[in-house]
Amino acid sequence: MLDIFELLLPLLFIVAISIPLINVFRGKIHGLSAKKRVIVHISLFFALVFGYSLAIMIWGPRVFAAGEVVSITGTLAQGLGFMSAALVTGISGLGAAIAIAAAAPAAIGAFSENEKNFGKALIIVALGEGIAIYGVLISILIINKL
Repeated sequence: MLDIFELLLPLLFIVAISIPLINVFRGKIHGLSAKKRVIVHISLFFALVFGYSLAIMIWGPRVFAAGEVVSITGTLAQGLGFMSAALVTGISGLGAAIAIAAAAPAAIGAFSENEKNFGKALIIVALGEGIAIYGVLISILIINKL
């Protein structure tokens, strides 16, 4: 069963992170003031993540566990395997984003010139998304080997 600390702490973090951006999303603040609020939002986010991590390190995971703490130690090979799976997914997603960012505006331009180019343009954009799908597939295969 969750105690009050485990329920309210994440909600408090979400509220504290959201407060600087409320007026920006409403459209009441523009320009430099909005830029300052976004900077405050980002720095508050990292400060709260650091504080939460520090609290876990100081008081230990027993504060957040109802029962006994289970050890999750593994081998170096397992750790490197999980890290490689995460890197494959992240880097392939980044590559897909770069490919789509380059192909989509060109596809829209080609479609606006001639409607017959829609199928070709859609295939080019979908090929960029295939890079991310291949990365996820490879990371699933890596995790299955662990």
